[in-house]
Amino acid sequence: GILMKREIIEDFINWKESKNRKPLIVHGARQVGKTYIIKDFGKKYYKNLIYVNFQTNTEISSQIEDSIDAKYIINKLELFYGEKIIPKETLIFFDEIQDNERALASLKYFCEDANEYHIIAAGSLLGVAMNRKQYSFPVGKVQTLNMYPLSFKEFLVAMARENLIDEIQKHFESNERMDKDIHELCLKLYRTYLIIGGMPAVVQMYLDENKIISTLDVQAGILSDYQRDMTKYADNSLSNKIIASFDSIPVQLAKDNQKFQYKVVSRGGTASIFGEAIDWLKNGGIVNQVYKVNPQIPLEMYKDLASFKLYMNDVGLFVNKAGYPLYQIDLSEQPTMISMGPLTEHFVAGELKKKGYELYYWESAGKAELDFVIQKDADIIPIEVKTNIHVKARSLDVYMKTYNPQYAIRISEKNFGFENNIKSVPLYAVFCI
Repeated sequence: GILMKREIIEDFINWKESKNRKPLIVHGARQVGKTYIIKDFGKKYYKNLIYVNFQTNTEISSQIEDSIDAKYIINKLELFYGEKIIPKETLIFFDEIQDNERALASLKYFCEDANEYHIIAAGSLLGVAMNRKQYSFPVGKVQTLNMYPLSFKEFLVAMARENLIDEIQKHFESNERMDKDIHELCLKLYRTYLIIGGMPAVVQMYLDENKIISTLDVQAGILSDYQRDMTKYADNSLSNKIIASFDSIPVQLAKDNQKFQYKVVSRGGTASIFGEAIDWLKNGGIVNQVYKVNPQIPLEMYKDLASFKLYMNDVGLFVNKAGYPLYQIDLSEQPTMISMGPLTEHFVAGELKKKGYELYYWESAGKAELDFVIQKDADIIPIEVKTNIHVKARSLDVYMKTYNPQYAIRISEKNFGFENNIKSVPLYAVFCI
């Protein structure tokens, strides 16, 4: 397959060159491309790469169990791999580190006593593992990065449409209308992305076969990997709750009120029964949790912990799980019988998350609801998401009258523009926000 260019490479390079470098931990759901991109980085930017997978390489894993002294581990690795480990020139990559608690704890000693060694650790269920009591997580001794599925921008690069990125960025900054044909082309690519999503293996399959239909099995495979993790890394009663909560997402979002309701998962469901299951999904990077907020700075301090919506980490996986009729998503004039709202919101939630925003939504006494509210420095920006070009909306008006924000963003299929203090952003340009 072709090498997917990922923006996170820039972060890795900055980490490599940084003066006060600490061991790096990369978080991210299974299949977002962590192993692939870190190995690639190791091969390109270092003389040699020592790759340890704690899930598959049990032999070295058990040797590290003995001691977590950094020098001891270096010595063991050199003997095992038959290669010298040279500070600054060798990258040590601990993969699936959640399967070896001692290796995770050892990062503290790498930071304190052997900081000349470059070491990256990754794991798909690291967040889940850290939640377990006995873990001594090396707090303050590591740097962390989050990795997500490909953003729409990265998808454009993979599709050899890099030339569109500058064009989109330019119009986003100037608010000037995009040429009609290019606007339509970008929307078409956006609809393709909705169905495929950003999981590297899925995108790769699409590039290889150029047929959307062949990507469905790959998506289904990832969903069943998730399910396998749910049973493997959680005890029986918890794993049943995790699976039930995950399976309820499409139903939760099809309701008029999309707020996550435990009783939808099962009769008599409550936060105390399902709370841990939702934490598990969040820690595994499988869902994005969007809390209701009272829009004051900082938003994080004014969120309502009892009210939230759950979106899946990847819009393509959601389309697959919810069983959308694909040919209808691909049409320029969507038929009214399919529920495009949750689909579009999934896309926007994913794009904003990849840009590093914490996500919130706003609601006024049940009368008006605004899909997203984000904080940019000291500004709170309300964001309304529309699935097509019909953008008459009361909720945004109510919000603007109540809170008088600097400006608002309306995301839809409409072209760029700025009027009445509302910045119009086409769906394909969310990555510019």
